[in-house]
Amino acid sequence: MATKYNFLKPYTFKNGVTIKNRIVMPPMTEGAALENGAVSLDELKYFDIHTGGAGMFITPVLNVSDDGKGFEGEPSVAHDKFMPGLKKLASTMKQNGTKDIMQIFDAGRMSNSKILRGVQPVSASEVAALRPDAETPRELTNDEIEQIIEDFGQATRRSIQAGFDGIELHGANTYWMQQFFSPHSNRRTDKWGGSFENRMRFALEIIKRVNKAVDDYADDKFIVGYRISPEEIEEPGIRLDDTLKFIDVLADQKISYLHISMGYAWRTSLNDKSDKEPIITKIQKTVNDRLPLISVGSIEKPADAEKVIDAGIDFAAIGRESIREPKWVQKVEAGQEDSIHYQLSLTELDQLGINSAFFDFMNGMNADLHMVGADKPKDNFAEYIGGVEGN
Repeated sequence: MATKYNFLKPYTFKNGVTIKNRIVMPPMTEGAALENGAVSLDELKYFDIHTGGAGMFITPVLNVSDDGKGFEGEPSVAHDKFMPGLKKLASTMKQNGTKDIMQIFDAGRMSNSKILRGVQPVSASEVAALRPDAETPRELTNDEIEQIIEDFGQATRRSIQAGFDGIELHGANTYWMQQFFSPHSNRRTDKWGGSFENRMRFALEIIKRVNKAVDDYADDKFIVGYRISPEEIEEPGIRLDDTLKFIDVLADQKISYLHISMGYAWRTSLNDKSDKEPIITKIQKTVNDRLPLISVGSIEKPADAEKVIDAGIDFAAIGRESIREPKWVQKVEAGQEDSIHYQLSLTELDQLGINSAFFDFMNGMNADLHMVGADKPKDNFAEYIGGVEGN
């Protein structure tokens, strides 16, 4: 086994769970679930092909309630009826010591009435997203907010009973949890909005409810992660100062890791072009070793992952490259780096478990997968609107 890379070394969380290496498969939408949200055979095939190498494998996001569905082909953890498929998914992902993590969310205003079959999307406030054809959501009542928090708790219970090693709360990519923290989408004047403290409340209450489910149904080895996007470009919107203050609070919560969602691991501020310090470095300083960090974004080659680990970041997440090369870790371990595929041929889709729905989704998101035999996409905005680099 190759030992020259630090990312191949194990990591042990504070709760005693050891991850076999520092490579993470981030949550990547494949759009292949059944229409009702059940796990499909195509999804199981994809996960069977791509698991076993990384230390942690995070599922594509699952909605915790029917009205939280964000896109077609999205799996759901909203009802017990989905348990048979979720158990198969958990067992399929657990190969060769890989830990399986279920990412959970609701889409909020990033959904629409077509996807919700005639139901108006909901959010913190009646403010439409600044996206083409975005619908104005209905503002949630206090009782509905409390029910959503409960939905996250029940989703966590199901993930535990299905056999997952942990859950990741999706507080990034402009979805529901981020919408409550954002001053653009949250214009409320009650306890759920307005001040910085009130805008944090929704996420903190979800963390509490999730941990209650862990206490009730799991042992102390269950992992609870949190994913966050550092900035928004909207005005008003989330800026780095508020995010760093929020992260300072999150670092003292009962969570296992913090996953930083960016399209480039070393990205600097979207809003302050004069600030040349990488955002991940700012976050490292704020966390100050209280939580392990996962960094994602354009990490493709072993040298890219090693740069992340050598910088003191605990995990490197390999997104699009893991679609092209499901045996990335295994080849590095075997000293076969020269055989790693960095391009995706249209003739290889079936052997990679990429069905037509997944392929169409990637094309629709303009995800640059270095495809041979296809035109290069015009743009890659997956990081901001939530796409192939991580839901």
